[in-house]
Amino acid sequence: MEYIIIIIGAILVNNVVLTQFLGICPFIGVSKKVDTAMGMGMAVTFVMTLATMVTWLIQTYILDKYGLGFLQTLTFILVIAALVQMVEIVLKKVAPSLYQALGIFLPLITTNCAVLGIALLTIQKGYNLGEGVVFAASTAIGFALALIIFAGIREQLDNVDIPKGMRGTPIALIIAGLMAMAFMGFSGLV
Repeated sequence: MEYIIIIIGAILVNNVVLTQFLGICPFIGVSKKVDTAMGMGMAVTFVMTLATMVTWLIQTYILDKYGLGFLQTLTFILVIAALVQMVEIVLKKVAPSLYQALGIFLPLITTNCAVLGIALLTIQKGYNLGEGVVFAASTAIGFALALIIFAGIREQLDNVDIPKGMRGTPIALIIAGLMAMAFMGFSGLV
């Protein structure tokens, strides 16, 4: 039951983008096309889950064991950067079109505060490894869900006559706000 609460909470109730405002840069930047948003969502899901698992192990078996907790942020950033490099190399070989579509936003996963934030929140919440991995994967799925919905809405906006002053970022921020309010409707689930 604990895992179900973590999953529902991370995906819907405490969506990392819409309620905690982590990962806004890729949320706004990569959400113009659904295909690109799906690719970014998959990349963030992989990196966030793997980074949380690796950082939890490092925190538990190295930093805590030897009293090096003050190196937590630096260590976590280095681990995330290494994992993003690995994902970038794999995407370049396996899916060059997705690699091109993600462009500059793929290296931005390194500085995506959502990835670092979830790794830190996993430690702060006192999750064990299993709960931490479920939390990270669910949070990443929630991020991807919000990103894909947002991209779908933005694609549909291309077919709508929007006043000139509202085109681009202004209407995107209004839509993000409306999505955040819609996701608040899930707050009673857990």
